[in-house]
Amino acid sequence: MAKMSTSPSDTTTFAEAQSLAAGLPPLMAEAERVANTVEQGIHGRRRTGPGESFWQYRRYDAGDTANAVDWRQSARSQHLFVRENEWDASQSVWLWCDQSESMSYRSEFAPCLKRDRALVLGLALANLLTRAGERVAALGQDGIPSSGRTGLNRLSNHWLSDKAQASEHSGLPPLQGLPRYATMVLIGDFLDPTAALTKRVRQLAASGVAGHLVQVLDPAETDLPFDGRTEFEGVEEDLKLLVSRAETIRTAYQDRLASHQAALRDMARSISWSFATHRTDHSATSALLSLYGIISGAPDAIQMARS
Repeated sequence: MAKMSTSPSDTTTFAEAQSLAAGLPPLMAEAERVANTVEQGIHGRRRTGPGESFWQYRRYDAGDTANAVDWRQSARSQHLFVRENEWDASQSVWLWCDQSESMSYRSEFAPCLKRDRALVLGLALANLLTRAGERVAALGQDGIPSSGRTGLNRLSNHWLSDKAQASEHSGLPPLQGLPRYATMVLIGDFLDPTAALTKRVRQLAASGVAGHLVQVLDPAETDLPFDGRTEFEGVEEDLKLLVSRAETIRTAYQDRLASHQAALRDMARSISWSFATHRTDHSATSALLSLYGIISGAPDAIQMARS
């Protein structure tokens, strides 16, 4: 599935990175609003209980309590260590938001950039999860998942860091080894070739993590609502296509998009992951409600999402 735009393609620059960073406060405010709206109708997914089997020792983090320190292991070195069990690790959720150039697209039919909507969904989901006692981290982020406001701030800072900006040359999530039974949420336009996406997702799922794909698209990318003479320009490739009557290719384009989405849905189903689509001209609240309901397994949230 090719990525397309009807506006001149842009090259990611430091000025654009600064612009995105400047937009963080309103994005955070929007994410907070969306999270508050969703929380009114659902219950948290906080779970308590002992760990089942040892997974690893990790360095003590500022968000850990003194009771979490393994003093015997720590006495063997100059650092404090926390013992993590597999059950505990499964409470962590890793999130990824696509920030490649294609996510900077916004047509005249949309209220926001695809990238901004993806970030709002990701931040709002992290907000809900940390309120429920979960630990969150950005996929590819250094360090361990954290709970509370610390976890939310670390995740948002990572997404807007120079390192994250520099690494986003494609729409494929980075590879990272995660503990069994952890949860992963990937948010992007997923318009890369199906074979490349399938290979990467299967690599990420190999350890047995639960996963959820959320495809964010501009309404122009789903409907192709252009008529007459139209020039399409590639966002990440130096490609141009001049069509004398854009309406004549609409059906073929929509069929190809549907086929691409069906392939992604089948792939997700084959590894017991979920797949959902979201248009930027639709409500971010309904998309978050549906996603959180699936992750938490809350029947009331799933029912509300379907209504």
